[in-house]
Amino acid sequence: MKHLKTVFNTLFGLLLMLFSGAYTPVYAQESTVEDILPDPMDSVEISLLTCQPHDEIYSLYGHTAIRYHDMRKDKEVDVAFNYGVFDFKKPYFVLRFVFGLTDYELGVYPFNIFLKEYRHFGSMVTEQVLNLTSEEKLLLHEALRQNLQPGNSVYRYNYFYNNCTTKARDIIEKCITGKTEYAEREDFTPTYREMVHEMTRNHPWARFGNDLLLGIKADQPTTLRQQEFLPYNLMYDFDHAQIYENGQYRPLVKERRTALPGGVQIVKQGFPLSPIACAILLTVTGLILLILQWRAKRSFLFWDILLMLTIGTIGVMLTLMLFSQHPTVSLNLQILLFNPLPWFFLWPVIRGRQNRYWLISCALIALFFIGSLFQQYAEGLWSLALCLLMQCYIHIKKVSR
Repeated sequence: MKHLKTVFNTLFGLLLMLFSGAYTPVYAQESTVEDILPDPMDSVEISLLTCQPHDEIYSLYGHTAIRYHDMRKDKEVDVAFNYGVFDFKKPYFVLRFVFGLTDYELGVYPFNIFLKEYRHFGSMVTEQVLNLTSEEKLLLHEALRQNLQPGNSVYRYNYFYNNCTTKARDIIEKCITGKTEYAEREDFTPTYREMVHEMTRNHPWARFGNDLLLGIKADQPTTLRQQEFLPYNLMYDFDHAQIYENGQYRPLVKERRTALPGGVQIVKQGFPLSPIACAILLTVTGLILLILQWRAKRSFLFWDILLMLTIGTIGVMLTLMLFSQHPTVSLNLQILLFNPLPWFFLWPVIRGRQNRYWLISCALIALFFIGSLFQQYAEGLWSLALCLLMQCYIHIKKVSR
């Protein structure tokens, strides 16, 4: 009994000390709950990465990725989530890309490895640290983890509407619990074509190829949302965006810094003549041949065949583009000049039994000129149209003699 009394007295003393504060730990008087059980997301930074373009054709428009950086010493994680992973070696990659049938996927790399490529090309990488709550960071962490699962990482790529930049934007917005509001830019409604021109201003043949494929829908004014297919536009919009939640605003970007300073970029030399220079040479050649044919009072068959093969071959490509999943190439008025028609009339023209082709071509060229009021054409196409028109004139005059 004496032993039980001793135990009881001891327990009572401990309880008395506990509730009287005599046994209260020192940190309970000086620390908060967050100090005792710190939020692990406080050590996490999630950033939008915007990579400067370099000279490779696939990088002329820049690139976007997401950085996830957990700075806890015992669990440090620093990786880049990249929605721009593709494989050039896959069968018919270029053909599938043109027809909008290319699949890209999400990849994840150590951040220092991600920077290595851009350091090699001398491209600057800008980092915008996002001003996210712990809940939003957890949501984004889980969304990225789910995206990496087999079957989820692959998506159907579309250059203007679903690319590596728009994918990064969409998954970030999806995980923000408030409403993301962007600041509209006054008098800034460029067309897709104008934005492409800006990014390819130092690559005239890339610009020519884009203009040849892009149709009339690429010449329509764009909205802020549509403009964000370009990494620089999304970076600008993030800088000026606010998150509205519970009657309060907070900036979307907490801090902007340079993750990798720009270096020396090596520019490869392309074809020495620009599309305009080639167009001038073609026009001069066409004028000289026009004079020679007029004096000889006959058409030159080799020139007929060369023009028809060039126009017909490009025409087959533009005709096939009508079936592309890219919305901006489905209606292309340049098909009035470039169409498969020459292939159907090539043999009769060689046999000298077909002048109907030149009358049809003359009418199509007239419509082509009218179409320029609604769509911007690739540089130099006017010269080819002019050469074909001069050849139509020679053949029609030859019949009338």
